[in-house]
Amino acid sequence: MHRRRLVTGLAASALSVLTVVATATAADAVPADKPQVLASWTQTSASSQSLWTAARANQSAWSAYGFDWSTDYCSSSPDNPLGFPFSASCARHDFGYRNYKAAGTFTADKARLDSAFYEDLKRVCARYTGGTKTTCDGTAWTYYQAVKAFG
Repeated sequence: MHRRRLVTGLAASALSVLTVVATATAADAVPADKPQVLASWTQTSASSQSLWTAARANQSAWSAYGFDWSTDYCSSSPDNPLGFPFSASCARHDFGYRNYKAAGTFTADKARLDSAFYEDLKRVCARYTGGTKTTCDGTAWTYYQAVKAFG
């Protein structure tokens, strides 16, 4: 009976050590600068958008960070309304939402993510002129208002 308790106690101790080591290893695998990298890719600037676009094209280089790159693009809205290519802007917006939710800081970052989305859309619209630009700008404003209210 005493031997059985000893073996059970040793097995439980070994399992505890393995659990701690496995947890520490998983935590250590994620680079410490993950929050800074995430922030650098989700700002309102064109340079932030460019950094994210380059990283998205080379996701395997960032695999240690465990980012969620999944996207449904513009959700239930058209990805390219009236022919305006909004899908990449929607994908970056999804990236921000998914990763800040996973980090537990979504509420604090939502307004900035929505503003970055709007700036991305406005950069798309800057390619156009005249009435086409006006239509694009109006569509961008509508998309921004939708995510601001319902996103």
